[in-house]
Amino acid sequence: MLNISRNRVNDEMVDKYQLHALGTLSTPKTARRFARWMQGIILMLVVILFLPWQQNISGTGSVTALSTQDRPQTVQNIVGGRIEAWYVQEGDYVKAGDTLAILSETKDEYIDPQVLPRIQEQIEAKKQGITGYENKVAALGQQLVALEDALGLSLNKARNKLKQSQMKVVSDSTDLVAVKINYEITKNRLGRYEEGYKSGLFSLTDLESRRLKAQEEAAKVVSQQNKLDIARQELLNARIELGSLQAEYREKLAKARSDRSSAISSQAEAASELSKLQNKYASVAIRQGNYVVRAPQSGYVVRAMKAGLGETIKEGETIATLQPENPAIAVELYVNPMDVALVSPGREVRLEFDGWPALQFAGWPGISVGTFGGKVAVIDRIGSANGKFRLLVRPKPGEEWPAAIRQGSGVYGWVMLSDVPIWYEIWRQLNGFPPNLNQSEIDKITTKSSADGKKK
Repeated sequence: MLNISRNRVNDEMVDKYQLHALGTLSTPKTARRFARWMQGIILMLVVILFLPWQQNISGTGSVTALSTQDRPQTVQNIVGGRIEAWYVQEGDYVKAGDTLAILSETKDEYIDPQVLPRIQEQIEAKKQGITGYENKVAALGQQLVALEDALGLSLNKARNKLKQSQMKVVSDSTDLVAVKINYEITKNRLGRYEEGYKSGLFSLTDLESRRLKAQEEAAKVVSQQNKLDIARQELLNARIELGSLQAEYREKLAKARSDRSSAISSQAEAASELSKLQNKYASVAIRQGNYVVRAPQSGYVVRAMKAGLGETIKEGETIATLQPENPAIAVELYVNPMDVALVSPGREVRLEFDGWPALQFAGWPGISVGTFGGKVAVIDRIGSANGKFRLLVRPKPGEEWPAAIRQGSGVYGWVMLSDVPIWYEIWRQLNGFPPNLNQSEIDKITTKSSADGKKK
């Protein structure tokens, strides 16, 4: 360096601390202190990178009830009608069976206040009709028995008459044969007498006596032949009468059976109509009982869906919303599909409720403040409408949730998984890898899936 000036910088006469820039360059303690701080921070970061971090799956959801019967339900009317009176207000506590509202009828077929007594009169009239049909069926049954008995007697009588006619024909045939034989004998004798008269052996008187005798025998033959013909005609008439009698009684029996079948059919039809009337009577009685809308279970009336009096509602329409009393609170969390395979029932969950201040360190749940513990109870088998899978979380045993939380409140939750170093978690997050599981957790999930498959 050239010594042009007489004032030297290294001269003791110069106060170097009066120069600001030079003063800043002459303070090596600050640099050393800063360097020590940086070294400490870097060392601390390195140590932190090797600290344990509990992996987790985050999800959002809301407060609900574990049992379906404890969730808010809509109270619906069974029958349509018109609102005549309200007996509750929004926010009121009701017990199971308490009256919520009264309805009146609007349909023409049920609007008559005497509809039940009139249906009862129809039932009684139909019962009397059925009794009349029963009596008719019994009378026709007795008539059938009488006709069958009369048919038996008439058939026996006709058969006896037929047998008598047959025997008379046989008898007359035998008599005819005998008469014919006598007539032949008489004719032979007459011939001998005529020859004897010519020979002078017999007198004319004896000959004429024989001729008279022959004429008498011939007349007997004709008479007996007529009797035989009459007997044969009577036999034919007896056979015809027997056939006619059977046909006549078959017709009478068929008519009686037809009348009895018609009476039975009418009786069955009347019984069917009676059953319909009884069904209608019971339905109308139940319908009139449903004019009173009652609370299905104890709880609080959250909201009335119908306001005012005289408003008409349809069948099955919602009339109010009821929140059941003392529900078993649970949380439904929604997690991504890529994470649901890592979750198993019984896994621990940390929850942060809306309205409760909390300081949450997801990887260090032990130092978190204001969060509450839970256990996974149910994992849905199918995805929800939002593309995520729902988890039902119940309170962790021994750790109570706030009593003031309401169903529908928002929740942010973390499903706790395995412990890994922080550097590994950062590396996993930067590469987008899913959380890992140790072998015992994998075996637990596999065993659970196999057991479910065997149950199916």
